[in-house]
Amino acid sequence: MSRLYDTVEPSVIDEEMLQKAVEEQGPKDEAGKIAKREGINFSDVLSLRLDFKNILKIDNLWEFTSLTKLQLDNNIIERIEGLDLLVNLVWLDLSFNNIEVIEGLSNLTKLKDLTLYNNRISKIENIEALKQLHVFSIGNNEIKEIKDILYLRQFPMLKTLNIANNPVSREDKDSFKQYVAAFLPNVEFLDYRLLDQQTKAAAYDKYQTQVEEQIDKDNKARAAAEDQERKLAETQLHKEAYIEYLNTAKLFEDMYADDPEGNKLNQIPGVDEMLVVTFKEKLMTVCHQLFEFGLQEYDKRKAEVDMFWECVNEAKQENKEMGMDAINEFMKDKKRIFAELVQMTDTKMVDNKLQEYNDEVTALWDKLMGLELQLVDQLEEIIKDFERNMQDLVSVFLESVQAYLTQARDLENMHNEKMIESATSALEKAAKNELDEDVPEELKMLLVDKDTVMNAVTSSHDVHLLKIDNKEDDIVTRINNWLKNMIETIHVEQEIQRNRMRVTEITHLIDHLRDEADMLDVVQDRTSVVSKESFKGGSRAVHFVSGSPSLQKNKTSSKLYTKTVAPHEENAPLVGITEVGEGDTTVKWEEQEVDHTLENEEMNEDGKDETGTNAETLTTDRGH
Repeated sequence: MSRLYDTVEPSVIDEEMLQKAVEEQGPKDEAGKIAKREGINFSDVLSLRLDFKNILKIDNLWEFTSLTKLQLDNNIIERIEGLDLLVNLVWLDLSFNNIEVIEGLSNLTKLKDLTLYNNRISKIENIEALKQLHVFSIGNNEIKEIKDILYLRQFPMLKTLNIANNPVSREDKDSFKQYVAAFLPNVEFLDYRLLDQQTKAAAYDKYQTQVEEQIDKDNKARAAAEDQERKLAETQLHKEAYIEYLNTAKLFEDMYADDPEGNKLNQIPGVDEMLVVTFKEKLMTVCHQLFEFGLQEYDKRKAEVDMFWECVNEAKQENKEMGMDAINEFMKDKKRIFAELVQMTDTKMVDNKLQEYNDEVTALWDKLMGLELQLVDQLEEIIKDFERNMQDLVSVFLESVQAYLTQARDLENMHNEKMIESATSALEKAAKNELDEDVPEELKMLLVDKDTVMNAVTSSHDVHLLKIDNKEDDIVTRINNWLKNMIETIHVEQEIQRNRMRVTEITHLIDHLRDEADMLDVVQDRTSVVSKESFKGGSRAVHFVSGSPSLQKNKTSSKLYTKTVAPHEENAPLVGITEVGEGDTTVKWEEQEVDHTLENEEMNEDGKDETGTNAETLTTDRGH
């Protein structure tokens, strides 16, 4: 039920193995050559096959963040690990390995097809997060417990289940099939065979009582889970409002959790009933008032933050639209200028038109940079207003926090005064031997003299005040840090990083537009050179090399069409060369005599002249 270790040494998933696999499984032909030359970014790979490679450990896959399909079957893998960052995985094959425990899959929430066939797994577990699971293959393992089938009830999308050749399914295959059909009603294929409606109906009749009991258990468990999730969400909300547990007695409980002297003093007759209960109720009232106020202030802060981002996004969108309008307007002029350029035969006119184009590029640069500066000013003003408003809200919140906790201190001071009175009275009774016989021994040890009692009361009071101070410090520190970090992040992301990225984008655009003009094939670059002649039937084929280095980069004008003419003499001069480019642009070359004496110009094996310029093959007309 598992793969044996080969005599070959186990393999490690390293850079070399990954690079080789990516190249072998990547694009082919010309696209493959380009990809191999330029390199393939692992983060762009969607599918990866690492099967039959004797891999012992899953490792070094963290760069494949876009991966949707991963094959690791037929290896000697012992643990599922190293997959945490592959959050886009949809299809995972780990069949024919030596895996004993299902683990390490909690981050793969998009997984739909999971294959663990032929391993050493004895329990179905740790896949609660895979709510989108459609296909699950765990056949030929060591699953023994029928309860593992019940575990799969939490996957409503599960349609195909393969669990054949496990101990749980071997003994009574028909009974097991009915059990699966009854308790997993959404499964349509079991061990790759269809579960028809007749089989499902018969299975439900057989296990109806148990199924209904299980449904009731599932509903209760689901309700409990939803309740727990709701409580966690509430706790998180309260933490974000900096008022967690202030709606409970936690502050009071914390006071006495680290107060052994206070707990002893509370055993003085009458203290627990008269003082502690009253103090607790009043303290909880103050805490609850602070809690309600904190929720209101949180809503105000959240509304302010939401409004800020709405203003930021609105300003950015408006600026973006103005920028796009400017670019679109420029593109219209660019198309017109380029169309005029390719028709011009006068060098001076070409120069003037190119200057016009460059002036428009410069104007576009000025426009886009002006819009960016305008946006910078807008965002700076928005951020300043936001920072000022948030500081005001935080200040109001903290002032109220301090006021409420001052009330808590006043309550503690009053409680302490009453505790002193009660302790003094108990001390006097102890001196007169008037204490009740059931008074705890630890309390009697305090009531030996006045200093001991007063020290205990003071120690208890100090602990209580410290807890209140700590609560205030915690709230003040956390909300100030939150505001500071948020403002710093906004300044960095919205002012510095965003501005740098935008300026870089504009610069790249302008550079590209200027390069397009340099690459354009215009009249001064149109001299072509005959490099080699050959004769084919009734036409004369001549190899030409463009005299314009920039033409070699201009992909739009590199497609050439040929024209067949009547046979002519070998040594006749050649004129009337015509080239037609792709797209809307038609480039007509000047009619000129071509120096036939260049026909012996040296060419290398790749069809290049001595300058390395690529040659194109044309069929030309004879002279008029």
